[in-house]
Amino acid sequence: MRQVSADKTKEATALKLRYRFVAIAFLLVAQMLLSAWALAADWPYWRGSAHNGTTPEVSGWPRAGWPGEPAWVKPVGAGPTSPVVAGGRVYTMGWQNGFDSVYCLDAVSGQELWRQSYKCPEYPRFHAGDEIYFSGPLSTPFYDAASGLLFTLSSDSDLCCWDTRASGKSVWRMDLYDTYKAPQRPDAGGGVRDHGYTTSPYVLGDKVIVEVGAPEGNLMAFDKRTGMRRWVSQCKDPAGNSGGMAPITVGGIPCLALTTIRELVVVRTDRGHEGETAAAYPWPMEYGSTVPTPTVVGDRVILTNGMNLSRTECLRVTLGAVTKLWASREFARVCSPTVYKGRVYIAEGPLKCLDLATGQTKWTGCQCGEGGACFTTGDDKLIVFADRKLVLVDISASAGDAYKELAMRPCVGAKYCWPHPALAGGRLYTKDDTNKLSCFALGK
Repeated sequence: MRQVSADKTKEATALKLRYRFVAIAFLLVAQMLLSAWALAADWPYWRGSAHNGTTPEVSGWPRAGWPGEPAWVKPVGAGPTSPVVAGGRVYTMGWQNGFDSVYCLDAVSGQELWRQSYKCPEYPRFHAGDEIYFSGPLSTPFYDAASGLLFTLSSDSDLCCWDTRASGKSVWRMDLYDTYKAPQRPDAGGGVRDHGYTTSPYVLGDKVIVEVGAPEGNLMAFDKRTGMRRWVSQCKDPAGNSGGMAPITVGGIPCLALTTIRELVVVRTDRGHEGETAAAYPWPMEYGSTVPTPTVVGDRVILTNGMNLSRTECLRVTLGAVTKLWASREFARVCSPTVYKGRVYIAEGPLKCLDLATGQTKWTGCQCGEGGACFTTGDDKLIVFADRKLVLVDISASAGDAYKELAMRPCVGAKYCWPHPALAGGRLYTKDDTNKLSCFALGK
């Protein structure tokens, strides 16, 4: 009996050890998967998965000759719309010979997997001014992972829903100009400018939200699967010329922040209050040039522009009120600000680094020309795409409050690098006004 009891005790002990080993192995695998996820992220819509120009992906540094020669280059037609990346696919748009085309490319090889095209003018029907700077689509697609639907918006107001799981089959399409009668943008000072539809659609749950800029309402929400309208915003401003909107929580209430032609407006998206204005702040720009997207940090919003105001401001948003915390004379006309670890980065003229708490200029760096973009990576690097070049900057604590350039690749793109780049799966994608989409593999 004692022997049997001893054997059972040994078996129980062995079983416990086996379970403990399995549990530890499971935790290690889970930790590895989480670590891998932290180092890899899709870039499925305007300004990346966090909507703010930051990614947990790493820069690929150090690598000799960073970032190296392009792995592939694909002509995709005219238009400063930016690329997005999801599930090993790159989605982008371009205009050529009377058609807008939506492309789905293999992220690694650049092979065209499918293309959908529709008739569209080179310029929107109410366009006015700046034709030498742009043509074709300006709005960046939005990929919705939950449904596999891709939403695109042409400059001439074609709001389209495509099923990426069915080779881009058209699900529904709407002409916003025809349906909601948005007029030409008014003179905001300096003369009339109208670039058509520029703001990327934004998917929230079962709805896609679009800046329509109609007399009935600036923002409208549509059922993402049917296109049926669900709500209209209280704000009735004409549309701005920004690349997108940004999510923000105000007093525990989910909202969206965007710049119309006249102001920063924060719009509620919570059930029963959809479309109501939570707060607003005057932000009028000559030529209606409210191009940079607001950047959200908690309850703060960073705005920048380079026309009549020519400054960057940090604002605190509460329900019904906006308070200016600081203003800086540094600015950008195209680049959306990127905030990372207490610093604000802007690519315009010289690259600028500002202190988030005070607005003080900490350093200036490489020349970025009249418009570019920048974003941060998970290994404390800043990637700048501007003025015909790619630049990699060390923004880690070891760099201190000084500009520390690690690498620079010239002869990338052309003078105007309006589209913001994307980084996903260890690959950097840039699009420029030569109508080419380039892919750089950042691995060693």
